Amino acid sequence: MFKALLGAAVVLMIAALSKTKNYYIAGLVPLFPTFALIAHYIVGKGRSIDNLKTTIVFGMWSIIPYFVYLATLYVMVDRMRLEASLAVAAVAWLMAATVLVSVWVRLHA
Repeated sequence: MFKALLGAAVVLMIAALSKTKNYYIAGLVPLFPTFALIAHYIVGKGRSIDNLKTTIVFGMWSIIPYFVYLATLYVMVDRMRLEASLAVAAVAWLMAATVLVSVWVRLHA
């Protein structure tokens, strides 16, 4: 129930910010590290500090798929409908994330 309320609060915050003169801040709200905090706490409590540090470094590299998503969306919104642009950008994120995980596993096996 708490997660659903938290999600609803974030959506309402994004909707409210998107109607202000600083509408672009709505793009920052979903990047608050809610799930990263949870993941880092769980890994930090259940595993070694080295494992936590590895998780943190992987998180730093995970910015790349998000950048790929944003760059793809930026290019596609001029060429396609919004819904199609979002879908293409999500697929680009998935492809970049797959490459990231594959390379990570090879380098850290």
